[in-house]
Amino acid sequence: MYIKKILLAIALIGLVVGGIFAYKVYNAIFSPNTSFVNEEAFVYIKSDASFEEVQEALAPLLKDLRSFKQIAKRKGYAANVKGGKYAIKKGMNNNEIINSLRSANMPVKVSFNNQETLEDLAGRVASQIEADSVSLARAFRDNEFLKSNKFNEDSSLSMYIPNSYEFFWNTSAVEFRERMLKEYNRFWNEERLERAKELGLTPKEVVTLASIVHKESAKIDERPKVAGLYLNRLRKNMRLQADPTVIFAMKKHAGDFDMVIKRVLYKDLELDSPYNTYKYAGLPPGPITMPDISAINAVLNPEKHDYYYFVANIENFGYHKFAETLAQHNRNKVQYIRWINAQKITR
Repeated sequence: MYIKKILLAIALIGLVVGGIFAYKVYNAIFSPNTSFVNEEAFVYIKSDASFEEVQEALAPLLKDLRSFKQIAKRKGYAANVKGGKYAIKKGMNNNEIINSLRSANMPVKVSFNNQETLEDLAGRVASQIEADSVSLARAFRDNEFLKSNKFNEDSSLSMYIPNSYEFFWNTSAVEFRERMLKEYNRFWNEERLERAKELGLTPKEVVTLASIVHKESAKIDERPKVAGLYLNRLRKNMRLQADPTVIFAMKKHAGDFDMVIKRVLYKDLELDSPYNTYKYAGLPPGPITMPDISAINAVLNPEKHDYYYFVANIENFGYHKFAETLAQHNRNKVQYIRWINAQKITR
């Protein structure tokens, strides 16, 4: 009888201990374990992150990091960390958090436009994905990649069509570059290729001309007229004489793309650079900036007219006065020179 009581007591103690253990395990797995007040928080985990680094990233978001660590090890996540951007929703338990970190990598929007150099583009993209600007610039300038895809250093910027794209945050520099090549080939569909062919231009030449159009006019509705003017000059074998190309040449020559140049002087027109369209006929070797799609479409669908000259319209800022003859252009130019001198803009 005495032994039975002892066994019963042991059994009861075992049940209590087991119950407590089960309760703790249940709480560790299924009790809410978030400490933030917003509806959700985001955590960014690098591709090569260790489990310790994951814990550091999660520490400000969790009530009990120790229980998370225990469950992560039980579920095998601690030995199989995956990079990416993940959402942790308010009130999630450890089981839900680990499931999210394991399989719910979120895409991010990557946007870029109006970049003048590959380095500028690399810096812009690096602020939005895991890859750093150095690795991106290196991937963009990879000679083997450029050559195999019929690009060179001068034309390489034309491969990156400005827009918003979805990527996983943990995208590598090479993965980003390869995706952009696919987007470039998708952009240049049969219709656009046919329009370029009708104009006597390659896709790269279209982007180069579009970059000049983009720099010349910020007004989208005026860009087809500007594009038509430059195409008229190309057909007549006239030099483009585009001030933005001279400015780009000056920046490239100085190695300073942060240089601010508000006025092109006559002496600047003598700079010996293939980008100086006052000195050299035809298109420059590559784009002088990353043109908007509106500028590319303006070149592919130019306005038909007989204009060969234009100058800033001081009566309607942002737009230009167009002329068919040099004499008419010189009359329009007098007003602009008088105005810019009055503003005391010397450079």
